[in-house]
Amino acid sequence: MRASAKPSEPHHARLAKIALGAVLLLGAAAGAADAAGCAFEPQGEGRVATVIDARSFRLQDGREVRLAGIELVSPDKQVANRTPALAGMLNDRDVELRGEDDTPDRYGRQPAFVFLAPAETLVQAELLAQGEALVSATVIDRECAALLMAAEATARQAKRGFWGDPAAIKNTESPGDILAGIGRFTVVEGKVLSVRQAGATTYLNFGRNWTRDFAVTISRRVLPVFETAGVVPKSLENRRIRVRGFVEARGGPRIEVLRVGQIELLGGN
Repeated sequence: MRASAKPSEPHHARLAKIALGAVLLLGAAAGAADAAGCAFEPQGEGRVATVIDARSFRLQDGREVRLAGIELVSPDKQVANRTPALAGMLNDRDVELRGEDDTPDRYGRQPAFVFLAPAETLVQAELLAQGEALVSATVIDRECAALLMAAEATARQAKRGFWGDPAAIKNTESPGDILAGIGRFTVVEGKVLSVRQAGATTYLNFGRNWTRDFAVTISRRVLPVFETAGVVPKSLENRRIRVRGFVEARGGPRIEVLRVGQIELLGGN
């Protein structure tokens, strides 16, 4: 989006363009950022025949594609309600598929970062900016992860879509609420009370009752990844963080952290 319009352009038209940019803020910047973000190796192209669910679709040549790098806000009842967002973007559109690996998943779907042709708008970024999805914990490329997280932050700050729900982010002080989401991809915020090592696992504890309260687990095998990123788990003690991942029940609710990007430092103690 340009900062200024042609002299002959009516004032109301300029305002309409500004309003559109406010609704899809990331879309205005994505064109320049995509090349340095999620523009991986080409994996093919085609025309979308039908949208299957909130993050997968079928091309006219029969290939099924799953949007990489994002998770649904809910794996069950909200899926049907959120499918129109993707359908509105993709139905009967030409797309280009990009990614680091085109190996199909167990359902035969090709994971990919999807760009609308010819504008090269990144579909994942648009869904995130509208609050229709969450950044997954699987994005390894830092530039791509940063692009997606910025899109998600746009929706979160504006309380769009999923983020309009006051309970969108779970509070570590309410472990029961977190535990109710077993098996779901969840975003949790809270203050790390202590960091403890037990065998091959590091625990970020958010409460004193280890059998009831929420905790983040980090396996010894992934600690080198944290060290390479300059993150020492012990340094997170008494810090407020936001963590994302799938909720498990091991006494209290748990989220296993496999990548540094699952943890975000928040301001304040």
